[in-house]
Amino acid sequence: MRAARLINLVLLLQARGTMTAAELAGELEVSERTVYRDVLALSAAGVPVYAEQGRTGGYRLVDGYRTRLTGLSRAEAEALFLAGLPGPARDLGLTEPARAARLKMLAALPPGLREASERAGQRFHLDAPGWFADPSPPELLAELADAVWHDRVLTMVYRRRDEVTRTVAPYGLVLKNGVWYLVGKVGDSLRSYRVDRIVSVTVDDALFVRDDGFDLPGFWAERAVEFVQQMLRETIDIRLSPAGVRLLRFVVEAVAVPGEFGEPDADGWVHARLPVESFDVAYTYMLRLGPEVEVLAPPALRERMAGAALRMGELYR
Repeated sequence: MRAARLINLVLLLQARGTMTAAELAGELEVSERTVYRDVLALSAAGVPVYAEQGRTGGYRLVDGYRTRLTGLSRAEAEALFLAGLPGPARDLGLTEPARAARLKMLAALPPGLREASERAGQRFHLDAPGWFADPSPPELLAELADAVWHDRVLTMVYRRRDEVTRTVAPYGLVLKNGVWYLVGKVGDSLRSYRVDRIVSVTVDDALFVRDDGFDLPGFWAERAVEFVQQMLRETIDIRLSPAGVRLLRFVVEAVAVPGEFGEPDADGWVHARLPVESFDVAYTYMLRLGPEVEVLAPPALRERMAGAALRMGELYR
């Protein structure tokens, strides 16, 4: 463990230049005291690592020093090939660059690891879109990706109820459940847009200055939580049969949001309070569960379900 940590410490300094003890401790998931001991051990072993004093100081390697401890293990090589799954790269117009990078990586690997690509491809495949969804990428995706890569301001026409025009600094693209989203800054606020609702794009020659502190995964995770909280505005009370409990997650799209579930009664039925987008949406969900659910509240939804049950009963008489 310590040998691997020492190698990782050297590779971090080689890749990033100067790093403080706190930054190294965070990356290596150890204490700062452990970092101090590791730096002393490296120096004793002849690795030219030294400390720079001052506000912007930290540990660094002597300029020009490069370690040769960069060989990949089999697991690391297979993980890298998994990171290059072809679907998203193809959608972004990066098929050829991805193929070229893959070939260069294969050529650089020692003979014993060159089958890593084949092993990974035979064992894992990512099919991002959901069932019955159109797998073809949005028409303007590659053009948007180019603007994201080169930090170019763009003007786009976006379709809501009607069409609006926005000037956007494109910060990133996110693929969520087969749907691409553009994350960009409009004025001083960050917003997200479904790419398949973008009608047209004009990429300007002007460049924007990217906020160095922007974290795309962190922004998306935070925005996703906000979206779900805003979307689920109502709550329904229901009883679910054992079969209904099993089927619920296949029927209700937002069932990942925690609801309140009681203990099963003598017949195995469970009382639950479930957040929903609206009572109209809840009605369609509950119809899919058929006789495996009883709606208890609100009364208007219970009456609506009762009416649907009567009409269905008439059809089968």
